Amino acid sequence: MKTVTLYTDGACSGNPGPGGWGAILEFNGREKELSGGENNTTNNRMELTAVIRGLEALKEPCVVELYSDSKYVIDALEKGWAWGWKKRGWIKSDKKPALNPDLWEQLLALTQKHEVHYHWVKGHAENPKNNRCDELAVRQWKMLKEG
Repeated sequence: MKTVTLYTDGACSGNPGPGGWGAILEFNGREKELSGGENNTTNNRMELTAVIRGLEALKEPCVVELYSDSKYVIDALEKGWAWGWKKRGWIKSDKKPALNPDLWEQLLALTQKHEVHYHWVKGHAENPKNNRCDELAVRQWKMLKEG
């Protein structure tokens, strides 16, 4: 299987509010940037969407090195929390409903297709690819806000 590196970030102006996401796929020295946005969303939905869109862009099963500054995304996947929520009908261990089950369903299906390794990175720090994803995401919500 090919090994691909995926960097992702989501951003929102207000929570909820206009939001954007950015992703960078790297393979064999080549890079592909992806981004998009939604008018009324949350930061976590944009973080999830960035990972989903990045994985959807892969045309075949790959080993994916995923880099995200979202503890919500990385912990829920790496620690298996999202699978637990799904098993309990999208209820968290504290008996509260899990948020964003529609996106988690998509993401869990994609993680079955690929071999994903999770890496948390500090946001707005020294990781140039994460910073670029943030720029892509912010540009998207600014375009939506300016209408």
